[in-house]
Amino acid sequence: MGHWEIFLFFLIIAFVYSSVGFGGGSSYLAVLAMYALPYQEIRLTALICNVIVVVGGVYIYIKNKQVDWKKVLSITLVSVPMAYLGAILKISQETFFLILGITLIIAAILLWVKTDAKVNEETLQNSRTSLLGNSFLGGGIGFLSGLVGIGGGIFLSPLLNLMKWDTPRKIAATSSVFILANSLSGIVGQLSKLSVDMDYFRILSLCLAVLIGGQIGSRMSLKWNPLIIKRMTAILVLVAGINVLIKYW
Repeated sequence: MGHWEIFLFFLIIAFVYSSVGFGGGSSYLAVLAMYALPYQEIRLTALICNVIVVVGGVYIYIKNKQVDWKKVLSITLVSVPMAYLGAILKISQETFFLILGITLIIAAILLWVKTDAKVNEETLQNSRTSLLGNSFLGGGIGFLSGLVGIGGGIFLSPLLNLMKWDTPRKIAATSSVFILANSLSGIVGQLSKLSVDMDYFRILSLCLAVLIGGQIGSRMSLKWNPLIIKRMTAILVLVAGINVLIKYW
């Protein structure tokens, strides 16, 4: 596999993203795009790496009883088929990278916005979102996720925090499950149009990198300042988004 430094980049990205409950698909995509790797391999690699990183976080959230399955289902029920539709939609390489660059920049803005660390029960009661609203939000993010090859948590988590949808910890848990479900759906969509022009050794090597980084990062989530991590991630995503637009627009 050429460009061995990608292995190190993926390990670091997985470590940072998993520590705040994300999969890192957006940054995996950005790194791969800057190396001009095959178009379909980029999306599939990012989604598989996403799943590997998020599985550990989902397990920990379920074990600690942080997952509200009723609310999670209201968000993911529509997002999963929409992620599949986004994954099988045929778009040109130029369109893909344009959407990806814009997506990363918007995500960076959402990540930078500071939200209240504490949300009282009265605020939560006043900000309940309807099933229709949850479905619409999840479906829209799910479609975009399938289209560009990310799990969608980088959009969902900041939006839910701004909406005061639930406590920060439960929103992080919801986002992790959302990322896992949409990434799996996106992978199924990608496999339906798999290209033979792929470096499977490279894909497996990068999966190993995110496995190592993700397992370490998911276990350090309670020891890091969430705001600092979010803003570090925002800067990383913003730089990547601008680089993708400069290179491919």
